[in-house]
Amino acid sequence: MSPAQPDGVRWPVDGSLGPDLVEVDRRRPLSLYVHVPFCRVRCGYCDFNTYTVGFGPGAQVGDYAPSVLAEARLAARVMADAGMEARRAQTVFFGGGTPTMLATGELIEILRGLDEAVGISEDAEVTLEANPDSVTRSGLRELAQAGFTRVSFGMQSAVPSVLRTLDRTHAPNRVPLVVEWAKEAGLSTSLDLIYGTPGEGLTDWETSLRCALSYRPDHISAYALVVEEGTTMGRQVARGELPTPDPDDEAAKYELADELLGEAGYAWYEISNFARVTDADRSPARAPTSYVHASRHNLAYWRDWDWWGIGPGAHSHVGRARWWNVKNPAAYAARMREGVSPAFAGEILGDETRELERVMLGVRTAEGITLDNLPVVADGEGREAASGVRVEALVADGLIDGGEAAKGRVILTLRGRLLADYVTRELMGY
Repeated sequence: MSPAQPDGVRWPVDGSLGPDLVEVDRRRPLSLYVHVPFCRVRCGYCDFNTYTVGFGPGAQVGDYAPSVLAEARLAARVMADAGMEARRAQTVFFGGGTPTMLATGELIEILRGLDEAVGISEDAEVTLEANPDSVTRSGLRELAQAGFTRVSFGMQSAVPSVLRTLDRTHAPNRVPLVVEWAKEAGLSTSLDLIYGTPGEGLTDWETSLRCALSYRPDHISAYALVVEEGTTMGRQVARGELPTPDPDDEAAKYELADELLGEAGYAWYEISNFARVTDADRSPARAPTSYVHASRHNLAYWRDWDWWGIGPGAHSHVGRARWWNVKNPAAYAARMREGVSPAFAGEILGDETRELERVMLGVRTAEGITLDNLPVVADGEGREAASGVRVEALVADGLIDGGEAAKGRVILTLRGRLLADYVTRELMGY
């Protein structure tokens, strides 16, 4: 089971938000996230809110759409009551879990219902996460025809032994097949990779990278494995059955990924995400975060857009309000039938927290943040320390690009990407 839910302030039963909380005047773009908590097999490293069994009406495969759409209607009502102008979602992301555990028809029903309840922009990016063994050629074609634009496959590795350690169920040779099916359907393609799995050597990781590149997806995500407490893998590591991931090993693997992906024509636009560069992206005026194949939904989080998370355990962030839903699918479905908010708790973000998050999220992207947007902080003796002094020190340490800093922008070097949290603390004066 997933860890206990985080504490927070009690949330209104009707989910209401005041105009001051949503910051009506900001007019931020809106994104939607739909959490599908069902999986055929629960992977040993996963700490997401996922389940391999159903929980009754409105909380099981084949009967999930009514609960999702009830929350979508609640979201539209709450935002309207707060005085927000109607906004069509610029991105929609179906994550999990395994969204493709739902039938193609149910996924299409949900997408259409979201458009009716909230509204989806005509040029919206609509992404579906999928396991390589959970899709069909005809299903991908139907999804594309219904308005899905992008599919993200959980490849994780091309090495069978690594996949077994991760409890992944697909065969490596399935990945190129489904990528080709998605391309035939006209869908943009992304592959998720994980590095640092116990027992994975540098050669194994290189094999996975080269295989992924040979399929020519539009986008590749490379995530370092994090062993979470409460997971099967966490218990295996605690008992000494699996070795603890080595940070130096993970750093070497990230550097290899950056090298090979760069050579193959992919560019990083966020620390863990790389987009295939097109001719249109080569304009000097085009920022990496505007690349054709950069995930717009991913960037919505880094750019502080408003986003509403639908489903059990989903998190939402609108203005200064952040909240999270009850995790149990049966409890979630019951609340939706009763017409009350599924929120378990939440928090109101203060100015200091928002400033920290603005810097932390901004520096993770390849466009970085401008020097004049850095906060003024006190040095160890209580004197205000100019942001330029802090940046100069980070440039000297090889963590921030000196040429870009001279132009007034803070952008991480490769070494800086490996130490992004440290850079953020330094910039904030912590």
